[in-house]
Amino acid sequence: MEAVKQVAAAVRWNFLGFFKNPRVIITFLFSFILCFFLSDRAMMVADYYESPMQALEPFIWTFGDATAILLCSLLLILLFLDLPKLSPFTPYMLLRMRKSRWLFAQLFYIFLVTALYMLYVILVTSLLCMQKTYPGNIWSKTAALLAYSQMGKKLSIPSTVKVMESTTPFSCSMQIMALLVCYALTLSFLMLYFQMKLGKKAAIFAGLSYSLFGFLLNPEILAKILRKEEYEMFLVRRITGWISPLNHATYGMHDFGYDVLPSIGQSCMIFLVILACLSGLSFHTLKKYNFSSFTGE
Repeated sequence: MEAVKQVAAAVRWNFLGFFKNPRVIITFLFSFILCFFLSDRAMMVADYYESPMQALEPFIWTFGDATAILLCSLLLILLFLDLPKLSPFTPYMLLRMRKSRWLFAQLFYIFLVTALYMLYVILVTSLLCMQKTYPGNIWSKTAALLAYSQMGKKLSIPSTVKVMESTTPFSCSMQIMALLVCYALTLSFLMLYFQMKLGKKAAIFAGLSYSLFGFLLNPEILAKILRKEEYEMFLVRRITGWISPLNHATYGMHDFGYDVLPSIGQSCMIFLVILACLSGLSFHTLKKYNFSSFTGE
């Protein structure tokens, strides 16, 4: 119980002034604008077929491709610029509690903020398209039409017969959210490690490099760079699907029974392994951290 209280106290300290922070407010405003522009695809599909959508389908279709996930995750770099939240009070907390508990509190704080951010994204995309949506947990006629046409593939919408047969809109959106949260956790903890190891500039550079690495390993980007045709990209798509963090976070880049790609569970496990490695490195760095930097001296 003492460990739980100490972790909870550290998490509460991180949340002090969170909702009044201008950087946080700007991040959520930018996220609203991003969702507004990205949800045009969902609205275009509904207008084209003149049929309603399930309430979660705008979120599924909006964040079903790597570009949307990349843009969404870049805002997290702005959101987590102050990680770890350092002040003259931080050394006092570290003296009163184990460093492993303080580090776990940072992880839990990142998880709560990321989950809050993703729930906000789901809410915004649903509200923006609410005039053409219904709440039932059943795939819409629009999704079925996309699954049997080439329009879904052209718009990078993960609406396929295999997906519709194997899951429901609620389950599909939860899987997409789990992938996004796992990707955001690794990105945020990477920034946390470099912040403690080399400083804020290094943390920003690491976050941008992590995102750029995934972007460059996008099969469509590689096809343009290498000037390959679609039929030549099968092996490249398989390799990048396993080694690119951004592809692991993309729902459509997973194995649905007809490709040698990672499953949703395998991607989550890979993200957890990366997170465990970053946690170990962060704990090792924390033991040698220079406490004078907490006060800005």
